[in-house]
Amino acid sequence: MNPMLNHPGRQSGLSMIEVLVTLVILMVGLLGLAGLQMQGLRSEMESYQRVQALILLQDMAGRINANRRNAASYVANNIGTGAAAVCTALSGQLRDTCEWSNALQGTGETSSTAASVGAMIGGRGCITYAAGTEFTNPTTGAVVAGTGLYTISVVWQGLGRTFAPTTDLCGQGKYGDEALRRVVSLAIRTADLTAP
Repeated sequence: MNPMLNHPGRQSGLSMIEVLVTLVILMVGLLGLAGLQMQGLRSEMESYQRVQALILLQDMAGRINANRRNAASYVANNIGTGAAAVCTALSGQLRDTCEWSNALQGTGETSSTAASVGAMIGGRGCITYAAGTEFTNPTTGAVVAGTGLYTISVVWQGLGRTFAPTTDLCGQGKYGDEALRRVVSLAIRTADLTAP
């Protein structure tokens, strides 16, 4: 018979070490799970902001297309940086820009403290115009002088560092670290539908 088996004190001490090791392993696993959940929440917020930016991009593209005769009057930088405004007395391009500015600030949805939460963090928009651009007619293959190319951009502050956007200058230098600046852009071309 083995004399070690008859000592219950040694066996219970060994069980205590096993329990402590198990607790340490469990705690490391739970901390990893908590980190994974935080990363998931951050990714969810980044996705929400990107979807909101894409919706706002399409909204302004529709507004410009609906008022294409005055498309040049939409060109502006840093739309959405001022205070929210009442737009009901305005019309045409002024109303479109005012409503888009309010949407960029998230005024469509507020929290219980009346803070605007319906858009991206630090959202702003830019509309630029590239004059003299040309395009090829797909039917004839002829190069046609275009009426210009408008680029609509929506920028906001992301939650984590990524590569800094280099091709679109909208909002550059406004978020502290360029690796936090997010940009989505849409290029549209307006046609002159009047007869020659």
